[in-house]
Amino acid sequence: MASKFKILVADDEPKIRMFIRANLEARGYEVYLAQDGLEAIEMAERILPDVIILDVNMPRMDGIEACRRIRQWADMPIIILSVRGDERDKVRALEEGADDYVTKPFGIEELIARVRVALRRSAGPAIAAPVFTAGDLEVDLSRRVVKRKGQIVKLTRTEYELLAYLIANHGKVLTHKELLHNVWGPEYGEEREYVRVFIAQLRRKIEDDLANPRFILTEPRIGYRFVKPE
Repeated sequence: MASKFKILVADDEPKIRMFIRANLEARGYEVYLAQDGLEAIEMAERILPDVIILDVNMPRMDGIEACRRIRQWADMPIIILSVRGDERDKVRALEEGADDYVTKPFGIEELIARVRVALRRSAGPAIAAPVFTAGDLEVDLSRRVVKRKGQIVKLTRTEYELLAYLIANHGKVLTHKELLHNVWGPEYGEEREYVRVFIAQLRRKIEDDLANPRFILTEPRIGYRFVKPE
């Protein structure tokens, strides 16, 4: 049931905080409120929420910096709220560790849908599978452990889900839309910058040469393909 899930909402506008809380609580979530980035970090450390919603423009510390600091020690889904909707702002938020980006003004049903998708994705499917190996990369799909050259590679939940889906379909060309539908959820399909940013983040963690990747290949104007190096 939704009541077991804890949602932390950080926004410096009291009316927005109360509006979001009322709608989330009406659906059974346990909601905690913060009024700036520093308070959000402190509360996140204390309550370990299942999802964090961060507004960008907050006093003392903005939502992007709070996201970056939280991501240094935690991998729970983070949704960014912002009045800025251009691609550069979205890319910056994703590069700092956000999993999703919602532009203000937003419909409450859209935000709640994004929360549900984040929870569904973070829970992940139960997978009983052997260890997948490709070159010096080793992925234990049942334990969700990734190693490269014998060393554990720390991935966020979204990074892991993307890698696992690429591996499950290795050798196949996967379109941006297919990756969005299957990793982020069926509600997604046009947010190509999400895929580009997370592919770049994965490559930084598992590839030796970013200019000549061995594992995740780009199919121009189509999408990506995971291959086993020869």
